[in-house]
Amino acid sequence: MSSSSSCLFFTFILLLSLFSSSASPSNSTSETVPLRPQREIQKMKLIRKQLQKINKPAIKTIHSSDGDTIDCVPSHHQPAFDHPLLQGQRPMDPPEMPIGYSQENESHENFQLWSLYGESCPEGTIPIRRTTEQDMLRASSVRRFGRKIRRVRRDSSSNGHEHAVGYVSGSQYYGAKASINVWTPRVISQYEFSLSQIWIIAGSFAGDLNTIEAGWQISPELYGDTNPRFFTYWTSDAYQATGCYNLLCSGFVQTNNRIAIGAAISPISSYKGGQFDISLLIWKDPKHGHWWLQFGSGTLVGYWPVSLFTHLREHGNMVQFGGEIVNTRPGGSHTSTQMGSGHFADHPNCYDIRGGVNRVWGNFFYYGGPGKNSKCP
Repeated sequence: MSSSSSCLFFTFILLLSLFSSSASPSNSTSETVPLRPQREIQKMKLIRKQLQKINKPAIKTIHSSDGDTIDCVPSHHQPAFDHPLLQGQRPMDPPEMPIGYSQENESHENFQLWSLYGESCPEGTIPIRRTTEQDMLRASSVRRFGRKIRRVRRDSSSNGHEHAVGYVSGSQYYGAKASINVWTPRVISQYEFSLSQIWIIAGSFAGDLNTIEAGWQISPELYGDTNPRFFTYWTSDAYQATGCYNLLCSGFVQTNNRIAIGAAISPISSYKGGQFDISLLIWKDPKHGHWWLQFGSGTLVGYWPVSLFTHLREHGNMVQFGGEIVNTRPGGSHTSTQMGSGHFADHPNCYDIRGGVNRVWGNFFYYGGPGKNSKCP
C-alpha cells in the first residue's frame, strides 16, 4: 500500500460457489451515604446479573497495557454454549479451506495490545475481554448492551447510521475476503461510533434480515476508549432480539487462543505515513454449514453456527464492504465523527467512496471522510 494513500483502503474477494470437503461500597453510615432510588438499585441488579452471564470463570487472567483485562476461559465454557441450540456442544475442528484459496501475498498481520509482550492463553482456552460494570453503565440501554440499534434499510440514514459501502448482489455468496486499513478516526460522542467491516447478508432489510459482520471499530460507549478494536457481529432478525458484538451474548464460537475479540489492534495507519491493515476471510464450510472467520494469514478465529440463522443457512444474497458511523447530530448539525482516515476518497460531501482494480490489489476501493464540513452541514 502506498504511503501517500489518504483514505481507508479495502481489497476484497468474493466466494461465489460451494467448496470442497468491582469495588465494594465503603463502610459509611446511613447518614453519609444517600439511599439509591429503587430504579437505580434494580439497574445495578440487572447489570450484575448480566455480568455473571458474560464473564466466565477463568484459569488465567492477563492485564493489558491499555487497561483491558483478558480472561483465559476454557473453550467449552465460553458464552456461545449458553445458547439453547448449542448447549452441550464443544468447538468444531477446523474445516477445509475454500477451493482455490491461496495464502500467498497475504498482508501484514496486526497484533493486539494485550499480547504485545508475549502474553497468551493456554491451549484449550480462549481469551475473552472482561466486561465491567463501567462498560455497562456507559450503555444507553443495559438490556440492549452490546447490540446495534435496529436499522430499517442499509441505504438510509435512519437512526443516525450512515454508510459508505461497496456491495455485490444478485447471486449466491458463500464467502468473502478483504484487507482493511486500520485507522483511528475521531469519534466525538460517547454514543457514536466509526467502523470498517464486511457484511454477509441474506433476507430482506426488514424483520428477517440475517447478517454476519467482522472488522474494526472505535466505540467509546462499548469499550470506554478510542482505540480501534477487532469485532464481530451477527443477527438473524434485523438487529431486533438476536445477536450482539463479539462474545457479549451466546452465538459465535471462538476456537483461537491468541486473538481476543473486542481487544485493541496495534499498529495503526498514519496519514501520508505507514499503512497497516487486517485481513479477514469469511466462508461457509460446505460439510457442516457453519460460517468460519479467519484473521490474518491462516489464523482461524471461530465460527457462526449455521443453526443461528434462517436465510444464511443456505447462502448470502448480498455482500457489503465499507464503513459506517453513527450521527447523533450534536448541536443540531451533522457530526464531526470521522470515517476511515478522516479524509475524502473523491468528491467532498460527508463521506464518500471510490473504487478501482489493478494487478497488485485486485478489486479495491478507498472510502471515508471527515463528517461535518462546508458541504456537509
